Amino acid sequence: MKKLLPILLLAVSANSIAANNFDTTAEKIKTALKSEIRTQAESDRDRNRKALQTLEFFGLRDDMKILELIPGGGWYTKILAPVVSDDGEYYAAVGTGRISDLSEQPGFEKVKIVAEDAKLYRKQGERFYSLEASSFGVKDLDMVLTFRNYHNFGEEGRRTMNRLAFEALKPGGVYAVVDHTARHMEQPNSANRRRVDPVLAIKEIQEAGFEFVDYSDLHYRADDELRYEVGVKSVTGNTDRWTMKFRKPK
Repeated sequence: MKKLLPILLLAVSANSIAANNFDTTAEKIKTALKSEIRTQAESDRDRNRKALQTLEFFGLRDDMKILELIPGGGWYTKILAPVVSDDGEYYAAVGTGRISDLSEQPGFEKVKIVAEDAKLYRKQGERFYSLEASSFGVKDLDMVLTFRNYHNFGEEGRRTMNRLAFEALKPGGVYAVVDHTARHMEQPNSANRRRVDPVLAIKEIQEAGFEFVDYSDLHYRADDELRYEVGVKSVTGNTDRWTMKFRKPK
């Protein structure tokens, strides 16, 4: 036991350091969540989206160089950008039109929009989007995050997105992905149009070169039967979502 004690103490110390490393980041996330720049509608989603726990799971730190892919209306942008503004860097790529004016707000001056020549479009007759881009225009990222966007793309678009994320990350960098859950191997239909089979996502993201690191059940919802389109009143805002962490090999 005496021989094991130093090892056990070292392990406890290492775990404590790892936990403490998130303390400063956690405080910045909490501050961002209370910011006046956020609308009431955005705040109303906090309980469901669990930003603090989600970003802790992904391993976000306030000194990271990160990219948010397809930020949409900026729900996560208003959290991520302030958290890394002092010691890290925030970039956004593809579908950034709705956050372009954020850079004029106090605390968001360092927001950088990249890959502005990327083309996000739907081919005639297609249900899902295609993506054309040579790169995200930034390298050596610590993390690429995308929330509820994987389902928007057809296979070609998803593979392009994964490839570009892989190229933009530094070795050891994290690819953080969240989306609405579809039944495994269920054929496309109107009810699963904005859902994604998590097994398919793992397969495609690994094929881009990533290692699968972990998943979280933070957004598991037992009462979402996976039968209805995510906009249906009975499930909207309470969908079952998969939350997965991948890493570019070192």
